[in-house]
Amino acid sequence: MYSDHELRQLVNQSITELEPGKEPEGLYDPISYSLSVGGKRVRPVLCLLSYQLYNERMDPSVLMPALGLEVFHGFTLLHDDIIDKADIRRGQPTVHKKWGTNAAILSGDAMCIEAYRLVSQCNATYIPKILGVFNKTAAQVCEGQQLDINFESSPVITEEEYLNMIELKTAVLLAASAKIGGLAAGASSGDCDWLYRFGLPLGLAFQIQDDILDTFGDPKIFGKAIGGDIATNKKTYLLITALKLAQGDDLKSINAILKDKEMDKDERYAKMRALYDKLNVKQHADKKVNELLAEAIKNLNNVTGNKNRKDEVIAFAENLVDRKM
Repeated sequence: MYSDHELRQLVNQSITELEPGKEPEGLYDPISYSLSVGGKRVRPVLCLLSYQLYNERMDPSVLMPALGLEVFHGFTLLHDDIIDKADIRRGQPTVHKKWGTNAAILSGDAMCIEAYRLVSQCNATYIPKILGVFNKTAAQVCEGQQLDINFESSPVITEEEYLNMIELKTAVLLAASAKIGGLAAGASSGDCDWLYRFGLPLGLAFQIQDDILDTFGDPKIFGKAIGGDIATNKKTYLLITALKLAQGDDLKSINAILKDKEMDKDERYAKMRALYDKLNVKQHADKKVNELLAEAIKNLNNVTGNKNRKDEVIAFAENLVDRKM
């Protein structure tokens, strides 16, 4: 059995060995670059950890869909950075900043195709079920991205609406990663469903933790500049919570910041951060993260399998939501 650290090393090594193509360089160099700048490799590691709940030895065929999940995630980041006008990703210039928007769009499209090629290289017995999960998830991620775009022009977003959006945009891919690992291992349909139900609240907690880090994180550790969400008035769990908690002058101050399009971004961050601190927004967000993690672990406990291996998955989940980057 591999530890999550060993699995991450395996994934990183396997990614360096991928050859999505060489010519034209303008199409494939951005792909190699985006995959080489690192990342937490959460999705492939979760897929492989789930697989290991049922198999002591690693069948090489399960590595392909795991890598496909990471490549698909990379594709979404390329396009997401264009939409968000992000300049930095994992401490490095984003693809659209380095090669231009057109190249980033086209390279992202090629990554999506490569992801499908990799996922399809799993054990032939399980291809229909695995592709079924992957197809549905890919469409849901696009739906979540569109909802996120829609929220930009919506004056008020409820917590329920926000959680639905991040479930589609972020959480379903983690849930699918866990389920695909189970499917590739030949696990029962019941176990595969519980693996999915483990990954879903874990994915929600993961995204809310990302919201927290964007405002309260250390940019040297986080890998990108903090305050980007505040600078763009992005609807996050923090902002939604602040609007729900604020009253009187505090509520007026938040709305004034949101309406002032000319305010310097550093001033905007400082003022909003001060209000978040006053309203204990981070504490509320931390509580939600812990509730979601507890739900994820409770669902995982319904999965059969070796207890020690299950403990490894739980430790992975706990580290994921307690991260600083």
